[in-house]
Amino acid sequence: MPFGITFAPINVPLRRRLQTLAVVHYVVIFLMSIGPAIPWLLITALLVFAPILSPLIISYLFWIYVWDRQTAHRGGRRLSFMRRLSLWTYFRDFFPIDLLKTSDLDPSNNYIFCCHPHGIFSIGHFATFGTEGTGFSEKYPGITPHLMTLDVNLKAPLLRDYIMAAGVCASSKESCLHCLNSGPGHSVALVVGGAAESLEARPGSTTLVLKDRRGFVKIALMTGASLVPVYAFGENNLYKQVDNPPGSLLRRVQGRIKKTMGFAPPVFYGRGIFNYTLGLLPHRHPVHVVVGEPIDVKKVENPDDDQVEKVYKQYTEALIQLFNSHKTKYGVSEDTELDFV
Repeated sequence: MPFGITFAPINVPLRRRLQTLAVVHYVVIFLMSIGPAIPWLLITALLVFAPILSPLIISYLFWIYVWDRQTAHRGGRRLSFMRRLSLWTYFRDFFPIDLLKTSDLDPSNNYIFCCHPHGIFSIGHFATFGTEGTGFSEKYPGITPHLMTLDVNLKAPLLRDYIMAAGVCASSKESCLHCLNSGPGHSVALVVGGAAESLEARPGSTTLVLKDRRGFVKIALMTGASLVPVYAFGENNLYKQVDNPPGSLLRRVQGRIKKTMGFAPPVFYGRGIFNYTLGLLPHRHPVHVVVGEPIDVKKVENPDDDQVEKVYKQYTEALIQLFNSHKTKYGVSEDTELDFV
């Protein structure tokens, strides 16, 4: 182990190499979507070295930033074949990731899948709601999930169209209302803790950013969509993160960046492509995505604070029950509890 780094053996089976490649693809896409330097460098290079393509490139940029800019808030542009690529099977098997169904869902209703925890890259939730890698459509026939992400992740040229093909949409109120009002079965998957929760993502952590989150409850009341708690056991074990306790210099810097850019950059590390010690890839650790029972919500045109608070309390109690019912199955000690901040 030179320099304390454990290197992967040379004779790794091809299947495992393909799994690693699928995860490299996901991490690269994710990083480029929040820091789109590479897509812009590619477009700039084409403009400089292939000027004959300039009219096409300029037309494309006009289309995505003017004509088509609201698509991310109007259900995206999901393509079934994209969600069913064998790529996602290799991606799933790297960890592996599985989906546990605890209750049937009526396809004539609409649902808000409330996903916890965020982790660093929300890998388990993407595999479940952004692909068919875990067999979502087979387990929940008639349900069309729209995975929500920050609008900034859908700004990069080329990447935005690739991501939207998986059914991903911007996580705005407008976007959620549009999807939930698009007909029976249309549902949204929200990572409720958002970017702020990524700062709590470290092995063993059960801290969720939920105390001041009420927007998802209000949307449920406005649309009559049922709330479904979802917990991905193992998501926080995929990466390690530099210590950043509340009040520390690093946490203050991260907070300021979040206010400016809309997301908080965690300082994390995992494994590499050819080593198991250091890199930007997640560790091979099982992720078990448990989808709970729906909480029926009666539609209210203009919900007041009391109505929101009542449903919020129902939801948090259901989430705690879901966590406590399954935690010992997935390596979490009996005395471990969820911590809402």
